[in-house]
Amino acid sequence: MRTVPVAVRPNKVNAREFAQPPGNDRSFGAFLGALPDVLVARDFLAVVRAIASAAGLQRGVVVMLGGHVVKTGLAPTLIELMTRGVITHVAMNGSGAIHDFEIARFGATSEDVAAGLKDGTFGMAEETGREMNDAFVAGMQAGQGMGESLGVALERAPSLANPELSLLLAARRLSIPISVHAALGAEIIHQHPAASGAAIGDTSHRDFRRLAHSLIRLDDGGVVLNLGSAVIMPEVFLKALTIARNLGGGKPEAFTSVDLDMQRHHRPRMNVVQRPTLHSGKGYEITGHHEIMVPLLVWAVAQALDVGLTTVSPTTAPASGAPSRG
Repeated sequence: MRTVPVAVRPNKVNAREFAQPPGNDRSFGAFLGALPDVLVARDFLAVVRAIASAAGLQRGVVVMLGGHVVKTGLAPTLIELMTRGVITHVAMNGSGAIHDFEIARFGATSEDVAAGLKDGTFGMAEETGREMNDAFVAGMQAGQGMGESLGVALERAPSLANPELSLLLAARRLSIPISVHAALGAEIIHQHPAASGAAIGDTSHRDFRRLAHSLIRLDDGGVVLNLGSAVIMPEVFLKALTIARNLGGGKPEAFTSVDLDMQRHHRPRMNVVQRPTLHSGKGYEITGHHEIMVPLLVWAVAQALDVGLTTVSPTTAPASGAPSRG
């Protein structure tokens, strides 16, 4: 048997990296500083620095959303980053747009699916289906994207319950691109008699092109975040990225990609985290409930911006196609 001195043995964990208990300073910044410098805690802080750095360098920060993120009340946190000029594009699936529209217009969303399915009333709300589909038809005629058309419709609505909680309206107010990526037959408003396949396809396809254009700003230090979309946004992102690179001579590259969800899924791992950063950049997977992790992320980014933590150089970021795992 051969032994080696412990002093020369490589170690994965060092005592300096341990978490710290609460001290006299109970601020949020102190909490972040007390996290252990290991595994996903390390990844989380790396993502925070990447977003703050992208903002400081005026690179793109593209946030892609699933409907659950909207209906769990997280829009105000994302609107804060939009207002600060951090988020440069918001992309969401159809359910995200429905929840956002209903919250802004009526102040409530997320029906009881099982109860409505029993008697055929699930997804049959007259006002939601009528107003959103009419917005798409008007948007098609005006050459607008789906997200833009919904924002215009909300601006023109006779009354709004909670306009301050709407990502669609915040994007209009701040002139930030917002795109909606429909999946025909997968959204309740497609059941409505007012649904127009031509208008849905036209406006959503225009948004697909706009997303591809926005991805150009990811190059050399941008960040793309997938928050809670298991299928639609990872698939859309991969195709939009292909268009951007096809027209951009292989760029954007050297950006950070992040999938944050309650559980791991194949498409986000492959299409957001691994494949886009295979030759440059860095991909991260962070698992946790949206209603906890998204506010934590936004507060941490705000803290980093407030203390001027925008000095991470994108050219020095490690190149890796494999996600960082805990």
